[in-house]
Amino acid sequence: MTEIEAQGRGAVVPAGWGRDLREFALHLRAERGLSAHTRRAYDSDVRQLALALGDLPPGRVGADDVRGYLAGLHGRRHPTTIGRKLAAVRTFFRFLQREGRCSQDPTLGIPTPRAPKRLPHPLPVDDCVTLIEQGAGRGDPDSEKFLRDRALLELLYGAGLRVGELAALDVRDVDLHRGDVRVQGKGGVERVVPLPSEARDALGRYLDLRRGPGLLAEPLFRSLRPRRDGQRRLGVRDIRRTLRAHARRAGIADRVHPHRLRHSYATHLLDMGADLREIQELLGHKSLSTTEKYTAVSVERLAEVYDRAHPRAGRQTAARPAPRSSDERES
Repeated sequence: MTEIEAQGRGAVVPAGWGRDLREFALHLRAERGLSAHTRRAYDSDVRQLALALGDLPPGRVGADDVRGYLAGLHGRRHPTTIGRKLAAVRTFFRFLQREGRCSQDPTLGIPTPRAPKRLPHPLPVDDCVTLIEQGAGRGDPDSEKFLRDRALLELLYGAGLRVGELAALDVRDVDLHRGDVRVQGKGGVERVVPLPSEARDALGRYLDLRRGPGLLAEPLFRSLRPRRDGQRRLGVRDIRRTLRAHARRAGIADRVHPHRLRHSYATHLLDMGADLREIQELLGHKSLSTTEKYTAVSVERLAEVYDRAHPRAGRQTAARPAPRSSDERES
């Protein structure tokens, strides 16, 4: 991380940027409806540009200034990271242009760096089952921690939620009678995700332990000890730590994180014959192209099985065509 990047979040920016950044933050929250995490990332990225440009005010920033800033990141930052920073800066200047504070968008015509395509790496089904059934360890099966962690793992894998979506859930968002959970996704878009029977049972046992007045308004997953601010909601970092601890306890050598369980959820559904558009709805993807990466994963997995098992496959793997898009498959 560079010195400028380390200073980016919350740093005192040069004169001329403060007001624009404050109003940009309001725009992201009130008009775009972005999550707090995304807003912080955008703010940090734009602040890094401001610090790099020094006393140059936003209204006088040109394309060469932005290109120079991005060029300084090449070789030190991943293309995906540079692309994210460019997207944040582009959003900032388009906002200023709309507000009449910038005559032109200095990011216009600057291409987003091409990043190598990386396929998701789902866990095998057996590892997911082992994680859930053995990850809780030898603790008291009637304790709140045991029941909470079992329900958390069942919900992560059984509903394919993003870790931020999981952390934001309240008890009222879960309907065990209908068997679904109402999720606030990206951009404030709500979706309803069905719960498998194991997740319903685990959540039912966990919530039975917590029954009392005001339960519906409480966080679904809470810390066993209040924090300094009095809040008891498990945060994103808490969930990641919990998942890592259970993966180690279950003897899973691969790195396990919440999004990998989401990848596993989608890939296993596809392997079992679920329709791609249905998976798109369950995951809350805006574009079907985002979901289609799981078809490539499934084709790759089938190819590996073929190469290992078929007597005529040998050791050479022939080049295989890329998976067809959904439109091609439907034509």
